[in-house]
Amino acid sequence: MSVPSHSELNAALVPLALDVGKLILDYYNTDIEVSKKSDDSPVTLADREAEKLIIKTLEANWPNLPIVAEEMCAAGDIPKVEGNFFLVDPLDGTKEFINKRDEFTVNIALIVNNHPFYGLVLTPVLGEIFITLSSSEAGYKKYSNGIETLSDDMKAFEPSHFTSITVRDWPETEPVGVVSRSHMDEETAAFLNKNEIFSRVSAGSSLKFCLLSQGLADLYPRFGPTMEWDTAAGHSILCAAGGKLVNGQGEPFLYGKYEQKYLNGNFVAGAENSFERIKF
Repeated sequence: MSVPSHSELNAALVPLALDVGKLILDYYNTDIEVSKKSDDSPVTLADREAEKLIIKTLEANWPNLPIVAEEMCAAGDIPKVEGNFFLVDPLDGTKEFINKRDEFTVNIALIVNNHPFYGLVLTPVLGEIFITLSSSEAGYKKYSNGIETLSDDMKAFEPSHFTSITVRDWPETEPVGVVSRSHMDEETAAFLNKNEIFSRVSAGSSLKFCLLSQGLADLYPRFGPTMEWDTAAGHSILCAAGGKLVNGQGEPFLYGKYEQKYLNGNFVAGAENSFERIKF
């Protein structure tokens, strides 16, 4: 099965993500109706309609690449995939969205041979987009007037419009840990304390990976449950920016865990050289 290049993916998916972001904002700017999924987590029409639009475009462009998407799986349609496939979280941070906080994202990723190959993260309210430009370069762009006002000709992907971003070297003093705004726990706090990381910043959704990729923080440990579609896009961008993500034992973090219904285990993310200093 052939795999599209990073440039091909960006040419199709950057304009798509901006359209998806505008769709989500249409719901965000109204009274949001909330339903419950079988696991009691919240879901909105914005989640479902955004996913439909993403899947439609992925299937039209790459009909031979399977798709694993959050709302699809929540509805009981859990495809068994091997090797190469898309992972989609149409609205990561639904709780933030419902509470009218700006830290929710659109996540699209391509997995190749069970590793993250490509990622895109869009923040509809903040007007920021993060992408994998190549295996060794991550890109960032901010739409200063927001994405609601973008005309179709402004949605076209241009590599030169993106700024290259990289992780930072481990600082000599006061490394910064990233923690989940909604899912901070005692195990995460203990890990950070053991590694003498006392300065911390909270963030929602996949923005935690983006903070690392921009060199604004140093380590992101997660000891609570996440799903593959929560992490794959941010993971790819982080790797392209010079970072990596490992499981709770310091081993490679892989995708395609059908037997676990695409549930992730513990992980730690950071700059490549930060793992020389980390105690697991």
